[in-house]
Amino acid sequence: MHHLLLALTVTPSPDPTGTLRPGLSEDQVTPGTWGFVLTAFIVILTTFLIVDMVRRIRRVRYRAQVEEARMAAEAGDQADENGDAGPGAR
Repeated sequence: MHHLLLALTVTPSPDPTGTLRPGLSEDQVTPGTWGFVLTAFIVILTTFLIVDMVRRIRRVRYRAQVEEARMAAEAGDQADENGDAGPGAR
């Protein structure tokens, strides 16, 4: 079965040059300038979206780190107020 599929995929078409309708050239069926402009616009827009998302994710991570440090500092202050000096104190 695999040999049949392989044979069908590598068998060339009988006439590779006659694939277009009569009267059409390859220039008439390509995307052209507008296709290039729209594709470039989508690529640039996607790049800006990725950069913006990375910036937002970095900001959220930084805020989480600051919040964790603040919570740890508050927990340390509360332990000092309660008289718990910590594991290394005498």
